[in-house]
Amino acid sequence: MMPFARVQRHRRKGAHLWSVLAVSVCAAIWGSDLRADSEEGMIKSHGYSFYGDLSYPADFAHFDYVNPEAPKGGEIAISTLGTFDSMNPYSRKGRGGALSSMMYESLLGGGTGNEAAPADVYAEYYCLLCESLEYPETKDWVIFNMRPEARFSSGDPVTAHDIAFSHNLLLDQGLKSYADAVRQRIPKVEVLDDYRIKFYFAEGISRRSLIDQVGFVPAWSKKWYEETGARLDESRLETSPGSGPYMIEDVDVNRRIVYKRNPDYWGNDLPFNVGRNNFDRIRVEYFGDENSAFEAFKSGEYTFRNEGNSKQWATAYDFPKAQNGFVKLESIPDGSPPTPSGIVFNLGRETLQDKRVREAVSLAFNFEWTNESLQYGLFKQRASFTQDTPLMATGVPEGAELELLQSLGDVVVPELLTDEVRMPHSSGAARLLDRRNARAASRLLDDAGWAVGDDGKRRNAAGEPLKLTFLLNSSGSATLSAVVENFMSNLEAFGIEAVLERVDASQYTSRERDRDYDLIYDQYAAFLGTGTGLMQRYGSEASEFSLFNPAGLASPMVDAIIEASLQAETREQEQAAMTALDRALRHEFIMIPVWYNDVYWTAYYDQYGHPEEQPAYALGYLDFWWYDAEKAETLRSEGVLR
Repeated sequence: MMPFARVQRHRRKGAHLWSVLAVSVCAAIWGSDLRADSEEGMIKSHGYSFYGDLSYPADFAHFDYVNPEAPKGGEIAISTLGTFDSMNPYSRKGRGGALSSMMYESLLGGGTGNEAAPADVYAEYYCLLCESLEYPETKDWVIFNMRPEARFSSGDPVTAHDIAFSHNLLLDQGLKSYADAVRQRIPKVEVLDDYRIKFYFAEGISRRSLIDQVGFVPAWSKKWYEETGARLDESRLETSPGSGPYMIEDVDVNRRIVYKRNPDYWGNDLPFNVGRNNFDRIRVEYFGDENSAFEAFKSGEYTFRNEGNSKQWATAYDFPKAQNGFVKLESIPDGSPPTPSGIVFNLGRETLQDKRVREAVSLAFNFEWTNESLQYGLFKQRASFTQDTPLMATGVPEGAELELLQSLGDVVVPELLTDEVRMPHSSGAARLLDRRNARAASRLLDDAGWAVGDDGKRRNAAGEPLKLTFLLNSSGSATLSAVVENFMSNLEAFGIEAVLERVDASQYTSRERDRDYDLIYDQYAAFLGTGTGLMQRYGSEASEFSLFNPAGLASPMVDAIIEASLQAETREQEQAAMTALDRALRHEFIMIPVWYNDVYWTAYYDQYGHPEEQPAYALGYLDFWWYDAEKAETLRSEGVLR
């Protein structure tokens, strides 16, 4: 099970990953792990990785990539689009405010804003609320030894009773897909004393993701929940005290949220936190649309943008403050595999269960024209769920990957063993409608029983029209809207009745949760290792309701590959299974892959600093960047900022 609070974490890519995997494999082969203690099959350590190898020793002073002398102070202000009506992000009800989980720590530590920490290694987790953890080599259970000095912002100690309460609260009132999976794998939790807690794991299942799963349960105050009667599954603005470095200062619904550093934060001096959590305040400004958000940035209403709009990046940063250097533009390498985003098919719709229809629909997307005409040629076309990593499937399967697929028997479709891996179609960039692709789409739809009539519309044998509805968030970028509109125009040219439904952010969230759409621009999660969370995202067990599986994919072949990956005993076996999973997901064709970018486009008022050597797996602007008071004073003296 992927750690609950880390759903969006551990994305990575690129050449650096080769060296990380190579070092990890060597460590596994030579046994050169960094376990703190091992006696009679028992392991006690300051952190956890499945194979036992840790990059940071027990006496590490700080993470390698941080500036240990980073000054504390100042404010960073960012923006987001849409609305919110709740500060409880753990419920399906309501729309949670941005960063509203950041106050809550866990036994194993994470990064501010749900980024990875440490951000320079993969699948290594280090103690935060715990001092150490201990477990047998069989990983049948784990004991966390907690830090007695840990405190909630209320001043109350964080105890094993709070951790057990939080674990059970997620099972009783949390997301159903999460709770169902955890109950099957973690049958018992036991409080040994105030600062020691033990989790037991079910027999006969993979030990993957179990220790890190319980290690990342958010720590909530049992006392607060019992005194207030609050529920985890309700929408509310009131929040329980957290133990993290930040706490809420101000909430102005649909306008802004301000977080301030807790002056009494218990963990300031921990090596885990040195050089991190540097801002006094983190402010989030809400806007109704992309244009108003960008204009507010130009005026200095907020101070940092992680730009995602290619048109704006290419054309809009020529305003005076940027020309004069007061606003700094920087492209920072992104070492993560790109998020598998795209136009997702709702496989719950009978029409879209026919792969020929999905194939035909996909041919309406012209990446080459879109990239050149709408995105200034700044993107690359994504093909894989592990794009540009050593796990990306290529060609036909061979070696360990082929052996794995053959071992799974008839559940693997024959063509997966013999055919080249699925790649996106190509299109001509000269015009939106590629005639070659239009003819191919016509043949596919004819074969699927959707004949074109005299009126140019496609209908089945019962005379029912082929109609597809695309759900779009009206507060999204104008560029995405233009991409979708042109895609829909090509669908109409194919004889499909294409309906674009623009809805506000609140309606969009509700309908997305209920899968009330045929097509949607959405995303899955990239992966570079196995874990039971893969079942929640890509597996059949929660396919009917999982929020992390927007297509509703339920594939016995994918299930079998995930299960095989969970039984992998070496990194080589695991990597073969992950490559096979990428190949199988591309074969199932649950989405039309679109574009990706391998750098972060950042724009910020020149009052911030960041490490010269950027870690591969996080941008970290909320986590390990810092405020430069001297530069900030220059901006104020020049009248750039108030």
